[in-house]
Amino acid sequence: MTHNLTSWRIPSHWTQIQALDMHTAGEPLRIITAGLPEPQGTSMVEKRLYCMAHYEKIRKALMFEPRGHADMYGALLTEPQRADSAFGVLFMHNEGYSTMCGHAVIALAELARAQGAGLDGEQRLNMDTPAGQICAFYSPNKKQVGFYNVPSFVCQFNVAAVLAGVCTVLCDIAFGGAYYAYVDADQLDLVLDLQNSEEIICLGRKIKRALTGKIELAHPEDASLSFLYGVVFYSNSQVSGAHCHSRHVCIFADGSLDRSPTGTGVSGRVALLAARGTLAVNEVIHIEGILGCGFDVSIDALCQYGARQAVRPKVSGEAYVVGEHTFCLDPEDPLQQGFILR
Repeated sequence: MTHNLTSWRIPSHWTQIQALDMHTAGEPLRIITAGLPEPQGTSMVEKRLYCMAHYEKIRKALMFEPRGHADMYGALLTEPQRADSAFGVLFMHNEGYSTMCGHAVIALAELARAQGAGLDGEQRLNMDTPAGQICAFYSPNKKQVGFYNVPSFVCQFNVAAVLAGVCTVLCDIAFGGAYYAYVDADQLDLVLDLQNSEEIICLGRKIKRALTGKIELAHPEDASLSFLYGVVFYSNSQVSGAHCHSRHVCIFADGSLDRSPTGTGVSGRVALLAARGTLAVNEVIHIEGILGCGFDVSIDALCQYGARQAVRPKVSGEAYVVGEHTFCLDPEDPLQQGFILR
């Protein structure tokens, strides 16, 4: 008997979801392009809350194994909130839904650039996120794309995270679209390379647990954004070349290690540098991630955000398409929602 296995078709009663996979400086992004109904809500914050209540099965199925992995990241495109935005975007990961994601915005801007043949000069692309409206930019003839982030600001300096009642780690807290604790890896003798990833993840989790509920975070506009998203370890000495200002390794959500230097993470970092007087407006620095790939970041402008002095970061980098998928969910699959092994 001859079997033509290549003619197999997905049964019509199975759930089908289309997605495009990309990476930005090595950090994965799975963009859901079809298969999910529009989340309900008049704002991106409301749509995020709707997804948290109604789309958890789909999030887990696409982020977890066997379709994803412990550090997978995703984006869901929605209708825009504002009249001058092209679309809205919600971000997902192994723990839930984040409020803003720089590497995802860069990837979406790269898609716009790739489709922008015939256009001249820098183009702008507004997109709505739970953290606010983001203005991305691209030039059709240049690979590097980027975005102007939401106002970013310092929350606190020198916050003590007590680990296991013995070790105390000093952290700076800043917002760059999400709240992060920033830790100088050199002061801890922490090596920020691939071979040390397990120790970095373990320490990042411990610091986040030690700080969660112990520090007061109050976003100027939306209380739902007032939570500690991750820990950014930085080093001014562990860099791959003289062109690099520093290296970032961010541990976010439930122990995810960002392969990129983290778009929101570098945004909060330039707010810290500005507050210390070590970075001027329009001064461009290069911050790399654990793979040696990085982002150029600068302060586009100083601004006021509520009662806080803030900066508006400009972040740019490169993104690449790596695959296109039609995922299917067999209703009889006992592991339909996936699993995580680290």
